[in-house]
Amino acid sequence: STAYCFLVDMSLPSGRNRFFVVDLKKNSIIFAGLVAHGSCNETFLAHPRFSNAAKSGCSSLGKYSVGRFYVGKYGKSYRLAGLDNTNSRAYDRAVVIHGYDCVPDQEIYPRVLCNSLGCVMVSYKFFNRLSSLINGSGKPILLWVYQ
Repeated sequence: STAYCFLVDMSLPSGRNRFFVVDLKKNSIIFAGLVAHGSCNETFLAHPRFSNAAKSGCSSLGKYSVGRFYVGKYGKSYRLAGLDNTNSRAYDRAVVIHGYDCVPDQEIYPRVLCNSLGCVMVSYKFFNRLSSLINGSGKPILLWVYQ
């Protein structure tokens, strides 16, 4: 897409908005929300670690193409295809964008957010806002998870 892109800044605390939706034509952030990072198969992980390994439960850094919608284990979701060596197994690992009820709609800093199993997990309200853009886009949207 040349209209929008999604940026996730994992250097920010999880209790702060760190998922940014950018309007590329206006060169501005149009909205932002909370996003969980992977637990790396631990009970709880306050600060993100990254891995591309199968069954790691970790988030992966890099650029993704936001793919097709489906309804899966965590409800409404969008598949992600990793475009870099750091996230090339994302599709096989079932790393997706989905909503989940432990992610609130507002910042909670200094508290930290719940963990995902490596997915880009947002609030249901934020997911619905993303869905409107994704479904209205004629081309795949770029998601970039960076630190």
